[in-house]
Amino acid sequence: MKQVVQNYKSGELAVLDVPVPGCKPGGVLVRSAFSLISTGTELMKVSEAGMSMLGKARSRPDQVAKVMQSVATNGLPATYRKVMGKLDSYTPLGYSLCGVVEQVGAGIDDVKVGDLVACAGNEHALHAELNWVPKNLYAPVPDGLAPQHAAFGTVGSIAMQGVRQGEPQLGEVALVIGLGLIGQLVVQLLVASGVRVVGADPDPVRCELAERLGAAACGDPASAAVEAAVAELTDGHGVDQVYLAAGGGSNQPVELAARLCRDRGRVVDIGKCRLDLPWNAYYEKELDVRFSRSYGPGRYDPEYELEGRDYPIGYVRWTERRNLACFLDLVARGSVDVEPLVSHIADFDDAVETYQRLKDGELKAVAVLFRYPEHAGEAEEAGAPTVAVPAVKRPAGGASTPTRAAKTPVRLAFVGAGNYATSMLLPHLAQREGVELSTVVTTTALSAANAQRKFGFAEATTDLDAVLGDKSIDAVFVVTRHSSHAELTRKALHAGKTVFVEKPLALTEDELAGVLAAVEESGNDRLQVGFNRRFAPLLQEAKKRFGTRTGPASLRYLVNAGRLQHGSWYLQQGTEGSRFAGEGGHFIDTASWLLEADPVSVYAVATSGHEDLQVVLRYPDGSTATISYVTTGAPGFPKETLDLVADGKVLRLDDFVRASVYGRKKWVSSRLPKARDKGQEAELAAFIKAVRTGGPMPVPLESLVATTAATLAVQTGLAGGAPVTLENTP
Repeated sequence: MKQVVQNYKSGELAVLDVPVPGCKPGGVLVRSAFSLISTGTELMKVSEAGMSMLGKARSRPDQVAKVMQSVATNGLPATYRKVMGKLDSYTPLGYSLCGVVEQVGAGIDDVKVGDLVACAGNEHALHAELNWVPKNLYAPVPDGLAPQHAAFGTVGSIAMQGVRQGEPQLGEVALVIGLGLIGQLVVQLLVASGVRVVGADPDPVRCELAERLGAAACGDPASAAVEAAVAELTDGHGVDQVYLAAGGGSNQPVELAARLCRDRGRVVDIGKCRLDLPWNAYYEKELDVRFSRSYGPGRYDPEYELEGRDYPIGYVRWTERRNLACFLDLVARGSVDVEPLVSHIADFDDAVETYQRLKDGELKAVAVLFRYPEHAGEAEEAGAPTVAVPAVKRPAGGASTPTRAAKTPVRLAFVGAGNYATSMLLPHLAQREGVELSTVVTTTALSAANAQRKFGFAEATTDLDAVLGDKSIDAVFVVTRHSSHAELTRKALHAGKTVFVEKPLALTEDELAGVLAAVEESGNDRLQVGFNRRFAPLLQEAKKRFGTRTGPASLRYLVNAGRLQHGSWYLQQGTEGSRFAGEGGHFIDTASWLLEADPVSVYAVATSGHEDLQVVLRYPDGSTATISYVTTGAPGFPKETLDLVADGKVLRLDDFVRASVYGRKKWVSSRLPKARDKGQEAELAAFIKAVRTGGPMPVPLESLVATTAATLAVQTGLAGGAPVTLENTP
């Protein structure tokens, strides 16, 4: 299928061939009929992409701050790869469309194939021939409403949410500053609510349009006309509400709002304009400044948008989806007229030219629609618990070692192409001799297309079964969200593939048992989990310098994990497990590798809210490892520090940039390492060697299972408040 994309680094716009998205449960696959260009938001994004790197940095200081923090935590090389990878990627455009349901996912019963729906979301209602849309981001189109008019649903919801924030009442007077697409819709919604409206915009054509659509008077904000109209309609008191629907860097809108608003009036920001509030003016009138967040309640809440969990109507009357349905109803009944807003309808194939004409100012428009090919003819507490560590039942005759033709490249498939895959794994594999990147599989079409373009995959798809059925593929990398790791690993093992799965291997004991059952049933034990730290060159050298250990050891591992940003999928513990369950295996594996044994018990305690954990591991020879996993530390402090003490010696690791060993002789690594190397490259080299030669996997399967079981036992220990014994089962 085709999709409109933009490269944020170069500013390039393109209509790209990408895989068709899969139809996942909880949503529908929609074939686009019309999609709407947001002439404000989208053109701002297109313009930003054309800026220099310095200009981009100045326009997004919030992102610059994140980059600087990443440099402190992960080092300059890793941060550079991550940032440039994001910049030099195609990003989608669009967020408002109407189309026909082509496929219905499991759990959906309110629409059927062939129904017309309006869709929302900058990840789901894109300028693309097909989109997968979750339940709370689509609404059925009322009978008789033309699809080109229903395509306004999302921007209409944005305008509606802004109006709701203003709480207009019958007979009030409102001022709308900015009469672009959103402003024109706000005018009509206010008029439909019984409010008299004054509009302000420097474009006389837009002022005339707003008056035709019901505004009492409109004019240039720099002229006296707007102030005179407000004085006449309000007997000099000022308007009850001001809606800021303007963009740009001028502070004139907020100053005009203060001047023309009545005492204790409301100012609602809908657009993205400068907001340097003149303190005296806002204080003296005690103005109520409010923000309108996109389409309404539910926006940016993954449980609402992606998992389909609605808010009870008794508590949240107007959600994203209810706003969308309400706006469609108003248009269908003629209370809002969007036809006069349509300045141009372009064929989807002409998308790049259309954007360029809008950017250059050649095409002056309030609203522009893309018409898709199929519609080309249309105009329109009880003792210490025990956790069993599942035994690995290998197939009779030993490990499965697939044979490969000599000197043929190792052919790899990637399931998932997110930040970690594209910044930490694929750069090493793409340049490795004797490796062929065969196929990349993702649930979203554009991420697969990006990975194919940047790393040279032969194919990009959303069809996992086709990849698992391809006998020419030697190994499969599972680099998806944590909740899918165990199931995807199980499927790949059954398909006879060698598997590299990023941590964690499993989030529950049942998932772990399922993976081991797949090993036994398939006769395939070729599995590696991405525990990369044991492969870090600096740590390997330090262990070698430390030498052979004769007595029990004490190990302390401080992980200054830091707080997660709001909205991170790591916080979705209901589906993705706890944060420690997701990444704690890294640190347990490192400790076990240094101590050359698997733990026999786990004791875990946590601060209030389980934000900071203390995990104590006991080993067969009496050694102990204490992992302090904290989220409340200073962000400028190193992320990982480790001390190993035994036999009169101390090994010290400082965040993979420096290491030292104290004993009879002192060894200190170079103070100027080339980069913070956490072992990914060496880990991948060992994995590829095992695939190529059929030799043993880099880490024994028993060790992977023991580390996973110990990680899961932390949650058991927290719940029970007692040490958890890890017992191997027959």
